[in-house]
Amino acid sequence: MYPEVLNNSIASFEKIPGVGKKSAERYALSMLDLTDEDIDTFAKNIKECKKKLTRCSVCGHLTDKEVCSICSDGDRKDNLICVVEDYKSVFMFEKSESYEGKYHVLNGLISPMDGIFPEDINLSTLLDRLKDKENAEVILALKPSIEGETTTLYIKKIFENKKIKVSRLSYGIPMGVDIDYLDSITLDRALLDRKEIS
Repeated sequence: MYPEVLNNSIASFEKIPGVGKKSAERYALSMLDLTDEDIDTFAKNIKECKKKLTRCSVCGHLTDKEVCSICSDGDRKDNLICVVEDYKSVFMFEKSESYEGKYHVLNGLISPMDGIFPEDINLSTLLDRLKDKENAEVILALKPSIEGETTTLYIKKIFENKKIKVSRLSYGIPMGVDIDYLDSITLDRALLDRKEIS
């Protein structure tokens, strides 16, 4: 139905999560109305994201520098670290504009059935980040799933017999819902109502 070059463009848009056939068609067709300059800028921005974005050397969050803006912010609490699965969760928390600590991005969850073990995710530096910090707290903000629970229990074990409080988001978050799909009010409430893991 469409010329081959347009079909190729539609197929590219369909690779984006959440974009179905109809949306991909709409996006590809709307690109035809953009100027050559807009198209060049669009392509350049996508390429630069892919080329320049990397993981923060401290927390594992997405950044275009060696250390992300959150880790380098001297006004944020060094003794409060929120552990999340991926960078999308960090962006969700930041939208709430109420969290004053820093983050630790695991870039995955422990899932032995899928061949993902503790050494496969960003866990090794977490303990070092809180060593010698007074009134230190780790907030576990992982999705309520088998993988999330497995990872939560493993991290809790890491901090056993350490003078570090380990808490989790309150269970006001529905079971099975990903952090990045929550609205900022629900997330803010869950953060305020966090519970210490016993």
